[in-house]
Amino acid sequence: MRVSEYFKLGKSQAYSDFVDVPIDTDIEVFIDPTALKTLVSPWSRECTSLVQYYFKAVLKRMKAGQDREAQSLVAALNERNEFHLGFSSGKSRGHGFGSKSAESVWGALSKSDASKSGLLRDLEDTCLLIEGIGKDMVSDAVCNIIRGPLIEYTQAMCLFYGIPLTPSVTSGPIWNPQKEDWEQKFVPLPMSTEGKLIFVPKIFVRHRLSYEYQGYYQHYLLPEMQRDELQRNGGLVELLKDGTPRVTKKALKERYGDNKLAVVEQTLRFPHVLDKYRDEKLNSVPPPLDHKQFAEIEGESPPDWDNLKNRLETMPTGRESATAYENLIEEIFSSIFYPSLCNPTKQEVIHDGRKRIDITYTNEARSGFFKWLSQHYPSAFIFVECKNYGNEIGNPEVDQLSGRFSLSRGQCGILVCRSVEDAERLSARCSDTAKDSRGYIIALTDDDVLELLENAKLGVTSHSFPLLAEKFKGLVN
Repeated sequence: MRVSEYFKLGKSQAYSDFVDVPIDTDIEVFIDPTALKTLVSPWSRECTSLVQYYFKAVLKRMKAGQDREAQSLVAALNERNEFHLGFSSGKSRGHGFGSKSAESVWGALSKSDASKSGLLRDLEDTCLLIEGIGKDMVSDAVCNIIRGPLIEYTQAMCLFYGIPLTPSVTSGPIWNPQKEDWEQKFVPLPMSTEGKLIFVPKIFVRHRLSYEYQGYYQHYLLPEMQRDELQRNGGLVELLKDGTPRVTKKALKERYGDNKLAVVEQTLRFPHVLDKYRDEKLNSVPPPLDHKQFAEIEGESPPDWDNLKNRLETMPTGRESATAYENLIEEIFSSIFYPSLCNPTKQEVIHDGRKRIDITYTNEARSGFFKWLSQHYPSAFIFVECKNYGNEIGNPEVDQLSGRFSLSRGQCGILVCRSVEDAERLSARCSDTAKDSRGYIIALTDDDVLELLENAKLGVTSHSFPLLAEKFKGLVN
């Protein structure tokens, strides 16, 4: 039973911002710290900073000879069941560093030449250089280190989707970067029959980690070792029939080994190879899992675009259906615009409660229209206002949305309504708002949303969203 089923949300993974995990076992996806570094929102950067500061604190204590203190920091990364990410086929049991005991992991870290020499720089390096540490352990470690932000995210998602929160639940260890230590709190969290739950955003997870020591050894280190052996005319050089010298990877593995100890030894000889590997991995991180990939992993269906179209076409207008209309627009936009827009919040209060925003999205786009938007206009957040009435949209509605903008929050939004009597007049109002430096508002009607849904069904627009791009062009020309 998944979170959506247990709490009777009435929506599957395709329409949820968090990973819809089983409550009693794991889903085989992982948080990749390298992928985390590529996300751009302030919240994502906070998570990345926590991971980096934590590992620096461990390394600092190691170098200072503070073994007991360093081991204590590592011990807090013990197995936890509340995230439900990883390899467990039965009950969730976690794969944090502590699951093999803090002593054994600490022993591998402290004794490794990678730690002593300074090769070890980031948490993901342990996948390459420390024996016994794999992707599941690194992913669980990241979950533990960013537990604080994930708890806040979980609380926000519970409020958003109507999931009940149980007060005064033990948080588990939360990393405090100022104190460089762990602390415990009592916090509201969702509870199932299997225990507490902490949600993870879909955009955080991948099929696998970017770092993998076999690939690093095979495709980065061994070629460098081959070149070095040939240049030195070493003992592993052999001649082909035509006299061409060569060194085989098989011969190098037999001489130097094929494990992480060999990886460390050879990386110490060729440290620039690790720098190249880091740079290339950071610049080639796979995108977040798409709807189809999640559907395959979870055995569920991808978004039903026809169903969403039918629900929009049959949605009544009027104040009585305003909330239902807003909920439907959120469901549609969260599906269409994922993973560019994520972490939705409803009725966000600003200006000390004097103003509310129907829906606010975080802009995490790595490509397409929303990426372009973030490069040219303040758009860290995208604001959406929903108007479920069929009469004319006038200046008050346009001014209402523009009044939500600021340089810090963003100055781009979408005004969604059922229909308009005079499309040119509404476009002119939005254009005037842009020309007056009061923000950029894209106005969409039912017909526009239906076009977006049809394009999503056909899969022809990727993240470019030509309809949005054309409307935005009209605002600034």
